Amino acid sequence: MKRQLVERELTPEGPRRGAIKGGAKPRRTVTVNVAESPLVWLHARGHLADRLLDAGEALRSDFERAQLSPSVTMRWDPVRVKSTVERGLAASERQVAARQRFDGAIKAAGRGLEDILWRVVCAGEALPDAEKTLGWPARSGKLVLRIALERVAEFYRIT
Repeated sequence: MKRQLVERELTPEGPRRGAIKGGAKPRRTVTVNVAESPLVWLHARGHLADRLLDAGEALRSDFERAQLSPSVTMRWDPVRVKSTVERGLAASERQVAARQRFDGAIKAAGRGLEDILWRVVCAGEALPDAEKTLGWPARSGKLVLRIALERVAEFYRIT
C-alpha cells in the first residue's frame, strides 16, 4: 500500500483538514497517512486482532471483486482480446461467486451491523464519521464493529 502523508492541524475534535490562516499562532499538527484504511489504522493501534483484520480484508476483497462499488456510466477497462479462465471460473462467474460470499458475510453479521461494516470496511469511512452518520454515541462504533467482524470471521472460517 502506498503511503500518502499529509500534515493536519490538531484540534480538540481531532485532526482538521486545511492550513492555518493569517498570522494565527501555530498549533500542533499531526502527520496522517490518508491512504491507510480505517481497519488497518485500528489494527496498528491494537484495537483489532489479526483475525478481525483478516475478516475485514476478506469482506472488502469480495466487495471489490463483485464490483459493488459505484461506477461511472462508461467502463474504461481495456478490451480483452483473449478470454482467460482462472481456477475453472470465467470472470463473470468469479464476480457472481464474490457477490454470493459478500452477501453471505453481511447476512452472517446480522441485522443492524451491515451499516457499520459497509461504511468502515467497504467504503473506507473513518469510524467517528460512521458513528456520527448513523447517529450513534461517540466511541460506540469500535465495539459494534468488533462484534460484526467476529461474525464475519466465523463466516469466512478465519481462526
